[in-house]
Amino acid sequence: MVKKITTAILFFIIFLSVFSLKYIYSAECDNKTGAEKINCLDQLIKTGEQKVNDLESEKQLLDNKAYLTGLQIKETETKIKNTQKEVDVLGTRIEGLDQSLDYLSKLLINRIVEGYKKRPFSIFSLLLDNKNANDFLNQVKYLKTAQTNNQKLLYTVQETKTNYEEQKKLREETKIKLDQLEKQMISQKSQLDYLIVQKAIILKDTQNNNARYKQLLQQALAEYQAVQQAIATGSKIGPVKKGDPIALVGNSGYPNCSTGAHLHFEVRQNNSWVNSENYLSSKNVNDEQSSGNNNIGSGSWDWPLSDPIIVTQRYGVTPWSWRYKYSGGIHTGVDMVSDGSEVIRAPADGTLYSSSQGCGGSSNINIKYIDHGNGLISFYLHVQ
Repeated sequence: MVKKITTAILFFIIFLSVFSLKYIYSAECDNKTGAEKINCLDQLIKTGEQKVNDLESEKQLLDNKAYLTGLQIKETETKIKNTQKEVDVLGTRIEGLDQSLDYLSKLLINRIVEGYKKRPFSIFSLLLDNKNANDFLNQVKYLKTAQTNNQKLLYTVQETKTNYEEQKKLREETKIKLDQLEKQMISQKSQLDYLIVQKAIILKDTQNNNARYKQLLQQALAEYQAVQQAIATGSKIGPVKKGDPIALVGNSGYPNCSTGAHLHFEVRQNNSWVNSENYLSSKNVNDEQSSGNNNIGSGSWDWPLSDPIIVTQRYGVTPWSWRYKYSGGIHTGVDMVSDGSEVIRAPADGTLYSSSQGCGGSSNINIKYIDHGNGLISFYLHVQ
């Protein structure tokens, strides 16, 4: 089971982690700036992931990732600042266009009203209303000029309206971009927090000792090999129905393959692990990994333990999954305990098997698994 880190230890390690990054690991990329520096660090990380073979290289990799994420956060902050300026400029521009459009529209309406008062009449009427030919010609020119000016004003109004709509659309697109950048920065900051916590956990679990680091890697590999052996040599018990009791939560495999009493629940499809959370029905549980309650599950299976359930480590990349090198750093199941009962129940119908395998030398790990048909198998590790 995952153990909580004390606040004092976490603060101390975070302090060391953050303030040692640039000094130790950025030298190879220090002569670069901007995007080139980020690309350099990204390549350094990709190379480092292939070369992690001891605690020191593991710490270097995490520090490089943290340093890169810090640079990405700064880059995103700059983009947010510039994009916010764009939104503000567009807002000012739109406000000006709105005022211009309002003024021009009123002017056009006034001219139309005025033109209506001087609506067209016949040449004969003009001749009767004007004392001489010059007056007549001036009146004709005035009407033509007024008509031309009104047409120009109408065109200006239409052009201003089009520009106004384009600027509004551009501002909305820019605001969407700003929102995306803000979400990106939240994700990057969350990633940085995760990396710092992960390093703290590694240093705590290994006691900053390379021999202990390699021991934990070997133990995780031994657990994986025990599951593989269980598939090949498990003893058939018989059919089970959803809800039938199949085992009790235990700590078998301790100390080599278990750190405390818990259930490791795992699902495989055609002998490849899949996200077991996708098979469990949605349930609000105490999620220690995120330090709060969470809805976990999106399938139809019952949970193998009864409420109240505490999930100590979820499926996927977690702060503790660094030791699962065989799976690419993925925790292949869900670790859980129950404050209500130690009884493990079948989440779905199938055929039950049992196995006990050596794990890391002197330890034996007890495993139950259910074959649900069509290559789908659920595993229950560390049972009594």
